[in-house]
Amino acid sequence: MIEYLIIAVLVIWSTVVVFKKVFPKTANATFVALSAFCERQGWKALAKWLKPKMSVGCAGGCGCSVDDKPIAKNNEVKPVKWH
Repeated sequence: MIEYLIIAVLVIWSTVVVFKKVFPKTANATFVALSAFCERQGWKALAKWLKPKMSVGCAGGCGCSVDDKPIAKNNEVKPVKWH
């Protein structure tokens, strides 16, 4: 029985992660609405946890750096040494 609970939690968590990656604007709107609902119910901690972070940069969900400094990518290819 506990296995079903663990699998259900993992599936729900995975669904939320994919939803946030594939539909970032819709996910933000959904989590803002859920946060507002929880705030009206008096669930302050849950409302704070659900509220999405303010995005900085392009805000397109592309994984850009939120810092002012650009991230230097190391594109150096190293050969594999077989022993």
